[in-house]
Amino acid sequence: MSFELKQQLRMSQQLVMTPQLQLAIKLLQLSHLELESLIRSELEQNPMLEEATTSTDVEDRDALQQELSSIERFVGEVDSQPTPPSEGEALSNEAQNEIDWEAYLDHYLLSPATPSNREVGEELPGPEATLSRAPSLLDHLTSQLAFLDLSEEEKRVAQLILGNLDDQGYFRLEGVEGDPIIPIAYEAGVSFQVAARVLAKLQTLDPPGVCARDLEECLLIQARVAGEEDTLVGRIIRCHLRDLEAKNLKAICEGVGASKEEVIEAIRIIESFDPKPARHFATEEPRYITPDVYVYKVGDDYVVQVNDDGLSKLRISNRYREALRDAQSKGFIQDKLRSAVWLIRSIHQRQRTIQKVTESIVKFQREFFDKGVAYLKPMILKDVADDIGMHESTVSRVTTNKYVHTPQGIFELKYFFNSAISTTGGDEIASEAVKEEIRKLVASEDPRAPYSDQKIADLLREKNIEIARRTVAKYREAMGILPSSKRKRLY
Repeated sequence: MSFELKQQLRMSQQLVMTPQLQLAIKLLQLSHLELESLIRSELEQNPMLEEATTSTDVEDRDALQQELSSIERFVGEVDSQPTPPSEGEALSNEAQNEIDWEAYLDHYLLSPATPSNREVGEELPGPEATLSRAPSLLDHLTSQLAFLDLSEEEKRVAQLILGNLDDQGYFRLEGVEGDPIIPIAYEAGVSFQVAARVLAKLQTLDPPGVCARDLEECLLIQARVAGEEDTLVGRIIRCHLRDLEAKNLKAICEGVGASKEEVIEAIRIIESFDPKPARHFATEEPRYITPDVYVYKVGDDYVVQVNDDGLSKLRISNRYREALRDAQSKGFIQDKLRSAVWLIRSIHQRQRTIQKVTESIVKFQREFFDKGVAYLKPMILKDVADDIGMHESTVSRVTTNKYVHTPQGIFELKYFFNSAISTTGGDEIASEAVKEEIRKLVASEDPRAPYSDQKIADLLREKNIEIARRTVAKYREAMGILPSSKRKRLY
């Protein structure tokens, strides 16, 4: 067997993930708040970036567009550590291989940095004057311990109990079966009777129902506060809680030996109790949504405007001109300058892409913007991608985690892409429009005789919407609507 070396020419297409492309893809997927955070981080890390004065006049925007378009002419592959010319060597050779950064900086001046309106010597308020935190459940309960007249031993037990409350205010120990007061007593080194006595005292704290070990005890505590523990209310809670959950009014009446009217009145009182007494002390932070794009109606047309509020306007710093002449720091400055240019260009490209995608959505979903959710049309990513000449994956990235403010409300851009449901006339209707019809039917039903999934499907067929019962159930669950057995009211 013989081996030989050969040279071959082969043509192939290959996608190379350059740093510029990676940055552009990353920015496309960021929400407005995430982009704000990234820009602030880049301003701190890249000395070549500065925040410029926000300007909205057309001339500045055109100038910025021209500068971004000229980046390809100025930016190329440059050695991060160029070899300095030897003594007497003409600089023309270096100029042929490197970017003329001096010319670039001369050409890339946008607007001067934003001047500060703060008077000299004026101090900003300290962090303690601007930060606030809502009291937690533990803070609220601990502040009430002084009114319980507890001994040091009892205070130790109380702290252990309060430290084991869940987000709903219940006293539960994860992985422990049975009464959780037993391991607490053991850990505190006290008797069961002492620990139980402390728990009973803690159950008198505000909010009513806190420190309960289960739902029954939680409701009984609130019944005690309302003076209803030894009445029909307390009897229903102790003996017929499951029947109450199942809305089995007949079983409750027979069990307590009371009339329907008396039982209904007792149930009204029970429904006024809070099964999650600590809900107002939830630790979950609220989720704020900042629209990435706005759609306004001007006359008979809709205008799309990308939201630039909160996004710092970036420009190249002038302070590093002299550093470019220093052979030792020139490579570092070139890298940072190149990174700054890529960032500015990628941000502009992101905003322009969001604009194009939103304009296409408005074109396809014009009736939605005019009349509401019921007129939403079936649409897929390919429809918009073909319309604006982009790849589906790009449209997918642009519409993910992005929100649009419309005359109909705030929606995620993904909301407008939905599957189709056939109608009896052969047409198609968007799945979101069907969900809206289901929501309207449930809102208008008799709460004492709510519609079943099959009944909803039948009512939709009367509106020429062909849909199966299981699809109704799927959409109902997706909207967080309970089944008919759970929606039924007893009065």
